[in-house]
Amino acid sequence: MYDYIIVGAGLYGAIFAHEAMKAGKSCLVVERRSHIGGNIYTKEIEGIQVHQYGAHIFHTSNKDVWDYIGQFATFNRYTNCPVAYYKGQMYNMPFNMNTFHKIWGVITPAEAKAKIEEQVKEYGVKEPKNLEEQAISLVGKDIYEILVKGYTEKQWGRRATELPPEIIKRLPVRLTYDNNYFNDLYQGIPVGGYTQIIEKMLEGAKVRLNVDYLKEKENLRPLGKKVVYTGPVDAYFDYCFGELEYRTVRFETEILDTDNYQGNAVVNYTEYEVPYTRIIEHKHFEFGTQEKTVISREYPVTWKKGDEPYYPVNDEKNGALYARYKELADREEDILFGGRLGLYRYMDMHHVVDAALQAARAELEE
Repeated sequence: MYDYIIVGAGLYGAIFAHEAMKAGKSCLVVERRSHIGGNIYTKEIEGIQVHQYGAHIFHTSNKDVWDYIGQFATFNRYTNCPVAYYKGQMYNMPFNMNTFHKIWGVITPAEAKAKIEEQVKEYGVKEPKNLEEQAISLVGKDIYEILVKGYTEKQWGRRATELPPEIIKRLPVRLTYDNNYFNDLYQGIPVGGYTQIIEKMLEGAKVRLNVDYLKEKENLRPLGKKVVYTGPVDAYFDYCFGELEYRTVRFETEILDTDNYQGNAVVNYTEYEVPYTRIIEHKHFEFGTQEKTVISREYPVTWKKGDEPYYPVNDEKNGALYARYKELADREEDILFGGRLGLYRYMDMHHVVDAALQAARAELEE
C-alpha cells in the first residue's frame, strides 16, 4: 500500500510527491492526461520549448520559493515585457510612460498623471457599478478603450458593462519608462523547459498516465493510506451542488518557416473584433536562434463539462458555491485538496509552489 495517492501530475502534485518521498513516504501519482506537468508542460518542437498550455513565466519575490524551484532547473534572465496590438499600433504593457507617450505624446510623469486625472474627472463616476465604470474611473477613457475593453471582454466572454467592478480593483499605472510586467525580485524561464522540473520532482514515484481517478476511484482508493487530490473539487463530489464556473482556452499552434515572426514572446490583441487574445512566439522565452519559429494563438472559450478548466470564475456566486463544496471537502477523511482546481482559486506558479510546500510540510510534520 502506498502512503499517498496523488491525483494530478502538475506542479502542486509533483511538489507534494517530492517532499513526501524525501520524508521516506511512497507515492502513486495518477494523471488523467497523457503527460506529466499539468498546464506548465513544455514540449520540444523544432528545437524550441513550446508552452503547450499558454505562456508560463516564473516570477516571485519569495526567496525560499525561488531557491526551491531553482534546484530542478537553471533559470534564464527572461523579463516579461508584453506589447499590445490595437488597430495597427503597438503599445507597451503594463501601462507606463512609453504607453502614455505613444497615446498622448506626453514626456514627463506629471503630464501623464494630469492627463489620466483629467479623463477620470471628466468621466465623473464616483461609485462604479460595473467593470467599464471601474476601469475608466482608474485610468481614463483612452487607456480603457485601447488596452482594456476588448481584451477583457474576450477573456471573460461578456461585455465590460455586464462584469462586476471587483474584477479590476486596480490597474497598474507606472509613471516610469519601464516595460517589465512584473515587480517581483526574481523572474525567468527554465532553460530546457518546465517538463524537466516535474520529471525530477517525480523521480522515485510510481506514475500512471491516462488514468481518470474519479472513474477508477473504486480500484485506486484502497491502494493508498491518504489521497492528495488536485482535480476540480466539484467533480470530486459529482457536482452535487451544481457546477463551478471556469474559463478555458483553445490554442492554435503553428510552425512557421521564418526565424522571427513577431519580435516578442507575448503580443496581446486588444481589439474585440480580433478573436484571439494573444499570440505567443515561444522561442523568445529562451532567446532562440532556430531557423524556424513556433507560434500559438490563444482563444478564450466558455467552459463546459468535459473541457479543460483554466481560470476559476471567482465571483460572488461561485464563491458561495465553492464554500459549500469546501464544507464537504473539510469533512473528508484522509483526503487533502490542493492546487488551482482543488482549492478553486486562481494561482500563479509561485503561489502553487508555496501552497504545496506548506501543505506538504504541515502534513509530513504530523
